[in-house]
Amino acid sequence: MRASLPLSSTLSRSAGWFRWLLLACLASLLSACGYNDFQVKDEAVKAAWGEVINQYQRRADLIPNLVNTVKGYASHERETLEAVTKARAAATSIQVSPETLNDPEAFKRFQQAQGELSGALSRLLAVSENYPQLKADASFRDLQSQLEGTENRITVARQRYIAAVRDYNVLARSFPTNLTAMVFKYEVKPSFAVENEKAISTPPAVKF
Repeated sequence: MRASLPLSSTLSRSAGWFRWLLLACLASLLSACGYNDFQVKDEAVKAAWGEVINQYQRRADLIPNLVNTVKGYASHERETLEAVTKARAAATSIQVSPETLNDPEAFKRFQQAQGELSGALSRLLAVSENYPQLKADASFRDLQSQLEGTENRITVARQRYIAAVRDYNVLARSFPTNLTAMVFKYEVKPSFAVENEKAISTPPAVKF
């Protein structure tokens, strides 16, 4: 005749099964309410933002050499050269990390600084049209080409970021996942303004 299991052992085993069942139900609930989707889309936004930052940094790295090259042929264009230098300093001083992407004001300041730098660069390249020797300089031509390529990559990176933010924000606003957003405080994320997007997505004209 088999001996029955002690009551404490039976209760312990039942408690173990209950915990597993509870965890399974919780995992299923989190999946159904979009919790996992929020994690995936949030990481996608961060990755897209990282690429935007990389391309803006690439542009910033090109500017000192560009300014110095122009200065060699058009040193008296002091106002234009200083405007680019100041705009670059302002743009690189504002850092919007993935953790602060939920701050619309910080994002707006970053966006404005980059827009002002784009405008200053456009004016600098327009000035170069008045100096045939500068336009013929191999270093200047190479820098212009690199700048144009970088502006194009910035446009692509910004568009991917906008798409990633749109997907995230749709999830945060849609029912029933908006309930999950409220519980876990998943705020909608700021994106590039339409008017700013039009201005920045147009690369400075490069004419040889």
